[in-house]
Amino acid sequence: MLEAADVTRTPPRTVSPTWLVVALACAGQFLVVLDVSVVNVALPSMRADLGLSAQGLQWVVNAYAIAFAGFMLLGGRAGDLYGRKRMFLVGLGLFTLASLGGGLAQQGGELLIARAVQGLGAAVLAPSTLTILTSAVPEGAARMRAIATWSAVGAGGGAAGGLVGGALVDGLSWRWVLLINVPVGAVVLAGSLRWLAESRNGDGRRLDLPGAVLVTAGLATLAYGISQTEAKGWTAAATLLPLVAGLALIAVFLLVEARTTAPLMPLGLFRVRAVSSANASMFLTGFAMFCMWYFMTLYAQNVLGYSPLEAGLALVPSSLAIVLGSKLAPRFMPALGARNLAALGTLIAVAGFAWQSAMTPRGAYLTEIMFPGILMMLGAGLTATPLAALATSGAAPGEAGLVSGLINTSRTMGGSLGLAVMSTIAAARTGDSGTPGALTDGYALVFRTGAGVLLAGVALMLVWLPRRMASEKAGTAGKAGTTGTAGTGAGSKSSAG
Repeated sequence: MLEAADVTRTPPRTVSPTWLVVALACAGQFLVVLDVSVVNVALPSMRADLGLSAQGLQWVVNAYAIAFAGFMLLGGRAGDLYGRKRMFLVGLGLFTLASLGGGLAQQGGELLIARAVQGLGAAVLAPSTLTILTSAVPEGAARMRAIATWSAVGAGGGAAGGLVGGALVDGLSWRWVLLINVPVGAVVLAGSLRWLAESRNGDGRRLDLPGAVLVTAGLATLAYGISQTEAKGWTAAATLLPLVAGLALIAVFLLVEARTTAPLMPLGLFRVRAVSSANASMFLTGFAMFCMWYFMTLYAQNVLGYSPLEAGLALVPSSLAIVLGSKLAPRFMPALGARNLAALGTLIAVAGFAWQSAMTPRGAYLTEIMFPGILMMLGAGLTATPLAALATSGAAPGEAGLVSGLINTSRTMGGSLGLAVMSTIAAARTGDSGTPGALTDGYALVFRTGAGVLLAGVALMLVWLPRRMASEKAGTAGKAGTTGTAGTGAGSKSSAG
């Protein structure tokens, strides 16, 4: 971070303009978020060109998501220890090279390896984007505007994924949804080398690399076992062995986290009700909502016959709905409370999932894509913010960044497992038939299942989430103390909330 004294010593021509630092950090964030969704409209083209199976197709999405989720907390810690600029450059370089490898892949296996390495690069890059930005912009209104820009760019990356991917697949080929990252990444790398300043906050703690490897391997193995159930059944060795191995790896991960001095995921955090309940809720909502784009894209292209660009355009309203929901959530939270708003947002998403489950092979765009999609993603936007607010409000000030990364990890991990489960459900219903009617039946069952999972999430939120955030409780206690009317009974009731 540049201090005032540093600026005086540095020649004016080497001082980084703040707007340029913000732009570089936001560009890195945009690339990371864009690649979560940009490949969706390219999936049918990838399958046709590389001969991917239905199971392989889901791993084009899951390989990236699992590596991203599993190494995200490690990436944030590495930035603290070794320098945010250094990790930004390492992550972006890895991400750009993996994008080149994926775009040039000649076999399905090569593409999946490239997507996993992309996810690893994104996990190293993403945590540094926000810390670089906050180090460059002084506290106050300017920093809040910069953070708002960073958040909007992230939301815009997710929203633009379908449209950008559709335009590239239609105009060039599916390879360009990955290759486009190469020139953009090279420009951002060159600018970052020149303009970003180094900052770090190392305290001598070591990286928990075994923890990151164990949780990522466990999650990937578990997801693979789930995906085997459709073809092999639940009792076959090909299914049971990876399921047992995945659970064993996750169990070893928990043991390692309990014993290491610098854990990737401090298990003691989960003793705080707000942290544990918000992460469980985020895991469940991510489980259902993450795969929405995947199946909506397949429905639009495989059943309704949309081109990749048409499919991308069809999902623009729902993409904008999640941005709208994210913007509205902070305004509704003071009146409704974080717990009630999270439950309300999830119920709105349930309505969208239920509506989408009534899809037909000759679906009309307005009633079988646009309106249900808007409800699903508006609900997702309204839900995520209060859950994140509840989780971070329950953490100590020094752990807020860790808890923020943890809740994003919970959402992505839930989504990865959800995609594996939902793909298996769809394939089991569709069977060997590739007719529009059979495909529609499989996709519809996915959305019905998603609605049921989200209803379970609503019940969990209402029962387990605190009624109020820690800051609100502290404010109430402070007022009671100044008036001299606070009693032990009131205090107990508040902490139980």
